[in-house]
Amino acid sequence: MSDGHWVPPTVLLTVDLVIFTLRESELHVLLIERGVDPYRGALALPGGFLNHEQEDLLPAAHRELAEEAGLGPDRLHLEQLGIYGMPGRDPRGRVVSVAYLAITPRLPEPLAGTDAAEASWTPVAQALSGEAPLAFDHQQILTDGVERAREKLERSALATAFCGPTFTIAELQAVYEAVWGVRLDPRNFYRKVQSVDGFIVPAGPTRKTDGGRPARLFRSGPRTTLHPPMTRPQDLPGKEKT
Repeated sequence: MSDGHWVPPTVLLTVDLVIFTLRESELHVLLIERGVDPYRGALALPGGFLNHEQEDLLPAAHRELAEEAGLGPDRLHLEQLGIYGMPGRDPRGRVVSVAYLAITPRLPEPLAGTDAAEASWTPVAQALSGEAPLAFDHQQILTDGVERAREKLERSALATAFCGPTFTIAELQAVYEAVWGVRLDPRNFYRKVQSVDGFIVPAGPTRKTDGGRPARLFRSGPRTTLHPPMTRPQDLPGKEKT
């Protein structure tokens, strides 16, 4: 200001983590039960304050993940999701959070620590239902994380990472259905997958399905960016898509 007496506001910085994995063909998110105030006993995304002025954001995110859920950086590639700084989002003061996202297959059971009373994998549909509201503005952060995850499946070959070394089209479709939250028409899905050159490639012999019929096996192809993208249906979740 012109009088030279302007004092910058005190802003605290935190990191929050949206960690997704598939369990029993359903998208799950890592949540903790807060063991300290504010929101003691409420469910929340893992995260916390930076330790000191010299700690960078990404190392802080990995540290919080290890401290609150026992998950190390060797299993997770974190990417920045967004920045959340709405006044009043944290009762402790003006707190700005940098949120990070990871979508990784076959993650182990988390181990609670520090200010987390418990850590667990929670179905995303349950976490977003509102039955047990998340602490702070974590409902919004989680909603944004789900949208980013769905976009990543449209434009990248990420879905194949959730399958085995070889997989059937039906197994790949199950990944898309879990993340997108919709049912897909098998014939249209097969046609879309096959239209993306280098997305998946044949992998030799067939495998018997639960119905006893043989199904062709595929493996991940060389393409990591999908063109054309695997666009998701835009109708309401749960309906059969054509």
